[in-house]
Amino acid sequence: MFWFNKHHPNALYIDKRRRPKGFLNQRLNFEIQPDELGDFTKLTYDDKSFKLVVWDPPHTIRRSGFESGVIAKRYGRLFSDTWQEVLAAGWRECWRVLDDYGILIFKWGGKDKKIKEILELFEVQPLFGHTTDNKGNTHWMCFMKIPN
Repeated sequence: MFWFNKHHPNALYIDKRRRPKGFLNQRLNFEIQPDELGDFTKLTYDDKSFKLVVWDPPHTIRRSGFESGVIAKRYGRLFSDTWQEVLAAGWRECWRVLDDYGILIFKWGGKDKKIKEILELFEVQPLFGHTTDNKGNTHWMCFMKIPN
């Protein structure tokens, strides 16, 4: 939802879902049409393939088998029994495909899990970040991959 132009020639939009325009009745123009289908826990790119990675994983966490609501259908969801493993694996993959001195922008909507719990899953702490909603739930963070 934060893209000004999802079809920008320098951007690659990856999601594991593809949904036609209007799949949510209350949002007739909403669609999920990634450039590539893919799973952020198993990216198909070589190590150090990108100078910039923007990672916006699902923020909704529900128990397995829970029927998804509009938010989960729109943005995806994580499950209460696997969310930590999934986010840790996603972090490792995003970091793996990030080139040395590359930038990783991470977005988290901390309504279900606080940002402190999420950052504990990552091997690197952010350089800086910013909260962007009036309740302090949405966090944007910037990480830089500095080689050892």
